[in-house]
Amino acid sequence: MSDMDRRDAVKRLALLPLAFSWDLTAPQMERAARVFTAPPAPAYVPKFFTAHEWRTASMLADYIIPKDEKSGSATDAKVPEYMDWLLNDKEASLNSKIQMRGGLAWLDLQASERFGTTFIKATDAQRRQILDDIAWPKKAKPEFSQGVSFFNRFRDLTASGFYSSEMGYKDVNFVGNVALPKWEGCPTSAMEKLGVSHDLMKTRVPVQRSS
Repeated sequence: MSDMDRRDAVKRLALLPLAFSWDLTAPQMERAARVFTAPPAPAYVPKFFTAHEWRTASMLADYIIPKDEKSGSATDAKVPEYMDWLLNDKEASLNSKIQMRGGLAWLDLQASERFGTTFIKATDAQRRQILDDIAWPKKAKPEFSQGVSFFNRFRDLTASGFYSSEMGYKDVNFVGNVALPKWEGCPTSAMEKLGVSHDLMKTRVPVQRSS
């Protein structure tokens, strides 16, 4: 929420008791006022990525999982923060750190050689040209093997970060971690896809016991 939006919200909150008969206690009003006047949360400060790497990784993650009509983008799901946390962890391998830094640097090198700029300063069309050369391993030229290897790993990391977030599992309609008061069996559509039936699932094979 911007400062202007927050000030407007506070103003509206102050006018509400005048327009309606609200049954709010003084402590409730004070708590509400604190919520609307609280300073914005500080921006995340990466611990592994440099400032330039952070911008590059964030942009690349959003190319892999952009915002659509159903869900937000990778950065909306805080995937870069997830990556930064993993790579800054004491258990993170030196090889993983080198590959991440090397891969991001490779993108800048390609942008510099082709367009005389960095990846994040290139145009959208220029960035897509670089990514098209490494996104499909079977079509990639041998000289792009390093970029292909990096992009595959980065794409996997982006997907794991996004789909382990609340936004990600809502995107795929994941309904786990919810109490199930009644189990009615596997859905018929799923059973038909598997080529089995509930009757078959109920069939028990007798176990022969040695005498």
